[in-house]
Amino acid sequence: MLLLEIYKKIIFCNSADRIGPDMPFSHWKLHFKSSMLKICKMKFKYFGENADFRAGAYAVHCSNISLGKNVVVRPSAMFFADEFAEIVVEDDVMMGAGVHFYVNNHKFDRRDVPLIQQGYYPSVGITVRNGAWIGANSIILPGVTIGVNAVIGAGSIVTKSIPDYSIAVGSPAKVISKIN
Repeated sequence: MLLLEIYKKIIFCNSADRIGPDMPFSHWKLHFKSSMLKICKMKFKYFGENADFRAGAYAVHCSNISLGKNVVVRPSAMFFADEFAEIVVEDDVMMGAGVHFYVNNHKFDRRDVPLIQQGYYPSVGITVRNGAWIGANSIILPGVTIGVNAVIGAGSIVTKSIPDYSIAVGSPAKVISKIN
């Protein structure tokens, strides 16, 4: 019985549309550049030149996630796309460890229905434009676009789009200055 469970888990880890530490029979491949490139080019919608997806990071619904050239996804980062909405990270984007991306959110409109039973709002994609920098442990919520060369301060929660060449910080993130 145990051998059958192990076999099924191996098949699931190699075929599922996700990557992460909870996928032990495929996650180890992220520790080695050649196998990291192979699995990422196979699973992601787009995986750019010199991109790097480090061990300890998660991606759910990889087939709707695009990572541009020179993008490094650090440990504890989490990308939650789904079949309805994409996450697009363009070229030369920097991000710290622990950055989270979510394309949907739970409904919480009704008082007469437990939250867990209310379902989800419609999914909306996320775009991070060329050259942006997202500080460690920031959270990017559905429908957000982070502009060209914009900076998001560490620990920020981005609920609305951030214009090009802006510096935004806080919870919720607010633009505090422009880059000249």
